[in-house]
Amino acid sequence: MINLKTIPAFFCLLFCKYSISQEPDKSTTISVFTGIINYQGDLNPNSFTFRHSNFATGIIIRKPVNRWLTLRAGATTGKIEAADRYNRGYLKPRNLSFFTNIKEAYAGLELAMPHMTNRRFTPYMYGGLAIFHFNPWTYDNNGIKTYLKPLSTEGEGLSQFPKQRPYKLTDIALAFGGGARFAISDCINICVDFSQRKTFTDYLDDLSSMYVDRNILLQAKGPKAVELAYRGDELPGGQPYPGHGEQRGTPSEMDWYYFLGVTIEVKLNCASDLLGSFSRNSSIASQRCPRNVSY
Repeated sequence: MINLKTIPAFFCLLFCKYSISQEPDKSTTISVFTGIINYQGDLNPNSFTFRHSNFATGIIIRKPVNRWLTLRAGATTGKIEAADRYNRGYLKPRNLSFFTNIKEAYAGLELAMPHMTNRRFTPYMYGGLAIFHFNPWTYDNNGIKTYLKPLSTEGEGLSQFPKQRPYKLTDIALAFGGGARFAISDCINICVDFSQRKTFTDYLDDLSSMYVDRNILLQAKGPKAVELAYRGDELPGGQPYPGHGEQRGTPSEMDWYYFLGVTIEVKLNCASDLLGSFSRNSSIASQRCPRNVSY
């Protein structure tokens, strides 16, 4: 497990020996991100771990403002998941699980770390805002994919529980992270990038606060809602459905998600030159092709 508080110090120690100055390069870049996405919340209380991470991909556009500051924007997508069977021991009897795709767009400001930049290595940190969309689902005992928000598993939106408000499927998050950029040529960089998103929802996993009255939920949303609100009774020796008001999640702690991966970054002016060169070479090659000659 990665201790998030040590990340800035890690990059400082790793790259502090590279302190040769360089002229600022204000070329706009575009890069492709490939890596993994992970989640932290009621079904996985730990910070970023490799366990149960899934593939993520995205695209990033950067425009340097000066030697140290760069405008940065991107879009990323991936799937997060978790289940109580992998959770802490006292939470396993709850037996809940979820999946959701995360689709986000973000923008922010990137800072190259002072006195640690040379011709090839550039460690950096960035922060900004993200807007993301999610829609949690799970699989019932028959393996049928079922979306959870319409079931109001914690009584969200039911008149009997006015404090349980429906959650939004599109929300905002604080986006921040860091990494290191390595120039393999004048046109192409390779980056290792780690970032995290602090959301303002506790419902990425459709799990936040308390169980509500089983009979009211059954009458309002049907047996599927009761079945998926508590699944401990599916386990051998499992307990019956909890009473109204018993703790189901931890509403004081919002959910997080994380990205870790590698980006391949290309300067747009180089891409234009390469495309122009390819076009010219193709034109020359076509002019050199032998013509059909009839005898």
